Amino acid sequence: MVASQLKQAKVPENAMAAVVMPLAGEGARLLHQPDTPFNPASTIKLLSTLAALETLGPSHSWHTGLYSKGGLEGDTLKGDLYLRGGGDPKLTFERLWLLLRELRARGVRRIEGDLVLDRSYFVLPPDLAASQFDEQPERAYNVGPDALLANFRAQRFDMESGADSMLVRIEPPLAGLVADSRMKLVDGDCTRWARGWARPDIERLADGQVKVTLQGSFPRHCRAGRYLSLFGTVDFTSRLLRSLWQELGGEISGTTREATTPQDARLWAEQVSPPLAEQLRDINKLSNNTMARSVYLTMGAEQARALNWPPGMDSQQAAEAALLAWLAKQGLSMPGLVVDNGAGLSRTARISARQLASVLAVGQRSAFAAEYLASLPIVALDGTMRRRLAGTPLAGRARIKTGTLDGVKAVAGYVTDTAGQAWLVVGMINHPRADEAQVALDALLEWAACHDTCPQAGQVSAAAPTVP
Repeated sequence: MVASQLKQAKVPENAMAAVVMPLAGEGARLLHQPDTPFNPASTIKLLSTLAALETLGPSHSWHTGLYSKGGLEGDTLKGDLYLRGGGDPKLTFERLWLLLRELRARGVRRIEGDLVLDRSYFVLPPDLAASQFDEQPERAYNVGPDALLANFRAQRFDMESGADSMLVRIEPPLAGLVADSRMKLVDGDCTRWARGWARPDIERLADGQVKVTLQGSFPRHCRAGRYLSLFGTVDFTSRLLRSLWQELGGEISGTTREATTPQDARLWAEQVSPPLAEQLRDINKLSNNTMARSVYLTMGAEQARALNWPPGMDSQQAAEAALLAWLAKQGLSMPGLVVDNGAGLSRTARISARQLASVLAVGQRSAFAAEYLASLPIVALDGTMRRRLAGTPLAGRARIKTGTLDGVKAVAGYVTDTAGQAWLVVGMINHPRADEAQVALDALLEWAACHDTCPQAGQVSAAAPTVP
């Protein structure tokens, strides 16, 4: 079953690790290379999000505020306006608009001072801004975390084609950003438009403007969209805030700079994020890497402040220390574990299938198990599993986190079989042909979901790895 799919994909069995064990009770049904560390891709989020959920609590929220030391004279705020970030993983432009509207509702129209960005909540590693996962820094998944991450530092480019023309719209629009298209219109399937995508041409002009020209091919009479990140944090946030403030009829006389908010500054407006439990659904169901990294850093930042950890420790080091402390509290020893950034967008992350299964077991026993399980994709219904295994006994009966990188495919989660028994299932493939072997992981999940109708897996032990 699984072995035959691996063989068809030309992937050797030693490129896969797998565990199937009962959620309650003793004895594993399948152990195949269970203790060999593999790159888990995004399934590592199962560990980082559970640790954050138990460390921060499901009701943890992030605060973003507008501060000033100046007073209001008429409709003019006499002084600099500070925008202080609190690490919010999902500070969308709609919520920024609400933040600015609250300031506008307090009678402020003109700001006679600078726009000052306070990004001091996180102490970022020095090489974080320079690190990219691949050679496409404009792709939204490459956006790193930031204490003041406005709208994921990304914009959506909506494309709509006719018979011989292409319309491109940008949301949210920013002053100084224009879009054009050199995409060749072709006949084809709208659902496969991304196959014709080519890296856009990005031209930075002398006057501060940025021109983005879309390239490649696009099907006729289709609509689609892609998120791109074209500016650094300070530039993007400044352009976005100024554009939104102008839409509200406001004016800022000064420039944009970075500084820490003075302790005696007055809070003028504030946005409080949705709680962590709600944000975890975006992270795990949609596998949002930037949000996962922000939550991971928040765990480190909060623990460093609460426990007065050394001031030289950056937020990612603190997050790793907090995670290891949480693992020790659970009685879990994980030799060979490498979490890296907590999101799985990493070539160095490592965890074994048995270790990941033990995380799932702890998650099910957690006081916050309901919130944790609710964050996982439901097979054939939502998230990254919404189009997989429809029409099988797994549909609606399994919660599975997926992981994908070049050369990596993974699944991990909870499966209820046809007899009603619950199983912990982990499967990871590390091989250049991992994409072709996704069917083997689906076969593993289907095998776990059957009961007495399953093909026999043979003797199952760590010493004698066998796949069904």
